[in-house]
Order: sequence, then C-alpha cells, then structure tokens
Amino acid sequence: MDFSFGPADTAFRQQARAWLAEHTGVQPRDWERELGRGGWIGIGWPEPAYGNRTATLTQQIVWAEEYARAAAPARTGHIGENLLAPTLLTHGTPEQKARFLPPIARGEELWCQGYSEPGAGSDLAGIRTTARRDGDTYRITGQKIWTSLARDAHWCFVLARTEEGSRRHHGLSFLLVPMDQPGRIEVRPIRQMTGTSEFNEVFFDGARARAEHVVGGEGNGWQVAMSLLALERGVSTLAQQIGFASELEKISALALSNGAAAADPAVRDRLIRQWSELKVMRWNALRTLGSSADAGAPSVAKLLWGRWHQRLGELAMAVQGAAATATPYDWNEAEPYRLDPLQHLFLFTRADTIYGGSDEIQRTIIAERVLGLPREVRVP
Repeated sequence: MDFSFGPADTAFRQQARAWLAEHTGVQPRDWERELGRGGWIGIGWPEPAYGNRTATLTQQIVWAEEYARAAAPARTGHIGENLLAPTLLTHGTPEQKARFLPPIARGEELWCQGYSEPGAGSDLAGIRTTARRDGDTYRITGQKIWTSLARDAHWCFVLARTEEGSRRHHGLSFLLVPMDQPGRIEVRPIRQMTGTSEFNEVFFDGARARAEHVVGGEGNGWQVAMSLLALERGVSTLAQQIGFASELEKISALALSNGAAAADPAVRDRLIRQWSELKVMRWNALRTLGSSADAGAPSVAKLLWGRWHQRLGELAMAVQGAAATATPYDWNEAEPYRLDPLQHLFLFTRADTIYGGSDEIQRTIIAERVLGLPREVRVP
C-alpha cells in the first residue's frame, strides 16, 4: 500500500507551511479570525460556498500535519468546523447552512458540544435533559458535563429529549442553542488534578432554542448525533499523532540526556515500542481514512491511541525518575504547585481511555457491530 503524497500535495504543503510561518505570531484570541481570512477554516467542506477554500483528502491531511508541526495556537473553532459544520452539510436545512456556516468559516462564532451528562457519558442514550416545545421555541432544562470550550462558545449543539416519556434512542432531538442567555444558562469550570479547567458543567434552566434550529427534524436526534460522532475520528487523528510524535521525541531526548536510556534496558525497549506502535497507528489511520467499509475502524483507532498515550505518560515518569514526583512551590503563588509538561502529560492521559468513548464502550461496539456477537444484556 502506497502511503506517499503526490506533487500537488507537496505544493500544498509548501503553501500551508509558508502561511503558518508568516501568521503564527497572531494573538491566540484573534487566531480563528486570522484562519478565516486565510480561507483555512472548512477546507474539508465539499464546496467553497462559505468563504472557505477546498482541499482534497490528502491535502487536508497535509494541512493537519503542518499545523501540528508549526505548533500553531490551539484551535477554539475545532468543534464548529469539524463536527457541527459537516453535520449541517449532511442534515441541515438550506436556511441553517446559510445562517451558521459562514460565521464558522470566518472564525467569528465558536461552538461547544452538549452531549454527555452526569448519568449519561459513554452511554449517551441515557440522557435526561429535556426540551419542551413552547410556540416557536423550545425550553431546555437539564445538565451537561465535560463540555469543552463552553466558557468561550457562542453556541452549543444540544442533544435533548423532546418526547416526554421516551426512552433510550427514541424521542431525542438535536438543537442549536445560543449560549448568551444569562439566568438560563450557567457554565461552571471543572478543575482537574492537573490544576487546569479545560472542561465545564453547563446547566440549562429554561434556556431557549428556536424551532427552526432543530437539525434533522424533531425526534431524529439520535441519527444526527451518531453521524456527528463518526466525524471525531477523521483527519484530526493524524494531526493528533504529530503531537504524540513531538511528545515522544522530547521524552527520548530526556532519556538520552539524563542517562535513563543507557542505564535501563527496559526504558530503551519501551521507547522503541512506543515509536514503532506510533508508526503502525499512522499507517492504520491512513489506510482507513475516508473508508466506510470497516464499521469498527473508529473504535479500533480510539482503543489504540488511548492506551498508547497513557503508556507514553507512564514512560515519561519512568524516564524522569524520582524528579517526576517533585514540583516547585512558591508561597507567593495562588496555585499550590506547577506541573512541568511531562507531569501534566502523565496526569492528563489518565483520562485518555475514558473521554471520547470509554474503552469498554469501544470494545462493545466492535463485538456487536463488527464481530456480530450477542448484544449485551441491559438491566432496565
């Protein structure tokens, strides 16, 4: 199988690399708009109708790789561009596309995802948030959790139960909800053991969503939500692997400089194993990207990278040795301690096998949908 890129991809790579080199000094708060002005948001969309440029699948991979290599600012528009926009292109009405896609392409409106709840994480069908029709709007009541970017988002796409008394996959709808509703929407940051707060709880107390902002029609939320989740394993997986490679390179350099690699054959073996497994993950991602033949490919990919990244965090601690347990403490600082990048890596990766679909759920998907094994017995 040929994993190489063609001449057009090489030219596109040079163009992307030059643009990133010229523009990555832009302040992070202005970065999304800068990407929008350059036409770099929505390059995977099927047509340049919303201010975006278009690119082939391989060119999308090139852009993702160059973006990661340039260490460009973290994207705050990822959820709108790569999750909501393709969902609207598939399920949205012409009016919904015209309203929401141009501001995403310009980097002007940011989105967050209202899926998980305290009692419905990996088992998404157990959600309890309700949306009741009230004239030309819906009133939304409930709680979402682990909501990335909720503090910065202008909009949230919310999976809610619109049919009273419905259960599991039935009676759900996919609603587009404005976040600027004081007194009706409250966002609470979740402080993690890393000391950071990337995730949030979101409370809806009669929040309003317009009836014309239901995507796919009332009651069809499960189909729309599943279509969206399939997008989480796309081109961005390859960019993620570039970040993984950078982390592995730093750990390997530390192992050489502090003597851990020379002193411990087990460390050398683990470094080599991490490197070879990362290569296999890349080839597997390239092989399956854009193919719908293997329904279990996204689940397999999640199982591979989640546990791999956890092992990388554990390896980082082994390479650091006793120094991994110490952090600087400044009595004048408000925070009790500050983690170095490898300590942060170790702590954050403990969640890799949970978020984005836990390992247990991925194995169930593979067993039932790919291998055809009997469905798991659910206790009512």
